[in-house]
Formats: sequence, structure tokens, C-alpha cells
Amino acid sequence: MSELVKVEIIDRIQIITINRPQARNAINYETAQELAAVLDQMDANEDVVIGILTGAEGTFSSGMDLKAFAQSGQRPLVEGRGFAGLCERPPRKPVIAAVEGYALAGGFEMALSCDMIVAANNANFGLPEVKRGIVAGAGGMMRLPSRIPYHIAMEAVLTGEMLPAARMHGYGLVNRLVEPGQALEVALELARIVAGNGPLAVQTAKKIVTESRDWRQADMFDLQRPRVAHIFASADAKEGATAFAEKRKPVWRGK
Repeated sequence: MSELVKVEIIDRIQIITINRPQARNAINYETAQELAAVLDQMDANEDVVIGILTGAEGTFSSGMDLKAFAQSGQRPLVEGRGFAGLCERPPRKPVIAAVEGYALAGGFEMALSCDMIVAANNANFGLPEVKRGIVAGAGGMMRLPSRIPYHIAMEAVLTGEMLPAARMHGYGLVNRLVEPGQALEVALELARIVAGNGPLAVQTAKKIVTESRDWRQADMFDLQRPRVAHIFASADAKEGATAFAEKRKPVWRGK
């Protein structure tokens, strides 16, 4: 790996930092490839339960590197994974976006691809693609209307104007609104709670929540049943119940 993406593991949490501050952490092709590789490593690492995605030096990400696109026409897409190696196929394990400064265009779409968002109260979100004659094709037009009220999503998509983090918190898009400079610290606090839970259960819970949005009500329990059967037969389920009875912390095996 180069210095485009930095990785640190703390308390079973993988912190992934986009490290192009000179370009406001814009995503070019090389950065997208590295992010995809890092996310694959996170999914494969049994010692990691959850990830945090953030940006270096006070900015989450300004989205696609427009200068690189203008020069080469190359878009920062990864086959089968989409923009930044994240937006079309997020990892199996949950990811928290820790947002400082700006999460714009593809940067906002990356945050929308995550499972929770912690944002500084002076941060801004936005989908300004229409101002450049393009559209938010990395999931923004599809995900945002299911996360916030329809008319507010249309305002963001059609005007391209920025929306303050405080307003997004009010709509429920942001889980934690924090003081500037505290997004990563609070994201770590939230991640530690998740990391203390059964890793197999955490992954299965994310899978069910994300997939079930497309299920018909009449079919939902039939579809859920085979997806959760292994959980109740797992060693972790037995350990969780035993630890509760013995009034101690469980020792998870992820099996």
C-alpha cells in the first residue's frame, strides 16, 4: 500500500483514512483501488469486527478527483465495487463514516454507503454534481431519498447546494453530531460498543437489515429464517448465554 490510504487497527476496529489532503481527499483511480483492497482485508481479518472510514486533515472527501478525470477521463471505479471500491458493494462488516469538513459528491455517496455517520457540527454534505453537468451516479440519487424526506433529498440532488450536518442530524441521517475535531473519537466510542458484540451476529444483523428492505412483508420471515439459523446454532450464541448466566464478559470466537 502507498500513503493514499492509511490503516490502523485499535480494539478490533479498523480505521481507514483517505490520505490526499492536498486534494481535499478526492478519490482518483489509484485511491479507489487501494480502498477496495483495504476493505477486502477488513472483511477477511477475523480480528476486526467493524471499520471506520475518515479523511485526513479535517476533510472527509470532496468526491471524484475532477482534475484527474479532466486529464485522463478515467473514473475512480473498481469492477464489481463501484466508486471508491465501496459504493456499489459495501463490505460485509459494518463501517462508520467519521465526517469532518466536507463530504461532497462521491464523498457524500461514500458516507451514504456506510452504516452509521458521526459528523462534526460544522461539517457539510452535498451532491453538487449537477453544477458540473453530471449526476450523483455512485448511489446518491438512490440512497438519499430513503434516508431523509423526499423533498429534502430532491433539494440536495437538483440544486447541488450543501446541507449542514446539523440539518442532516435533524433528519436522522447523522447518528452523532459532535464538536469539530471529535468525529473520529466519537466514532471510535460507537465502534467499541459494536466491537464488544458477537462478530458473527454483527455481520448477520447488517446483512439482514440491508437485504430485507427489498423483501415483501408476506415473505420476510421465510427469507430471514435460513439467514439466521446458523446464529442460534453457533458457539458464540452458547457463549453469550453462558457469559450472561455467569455474569462475565463473553469471549467471542466468531463461530
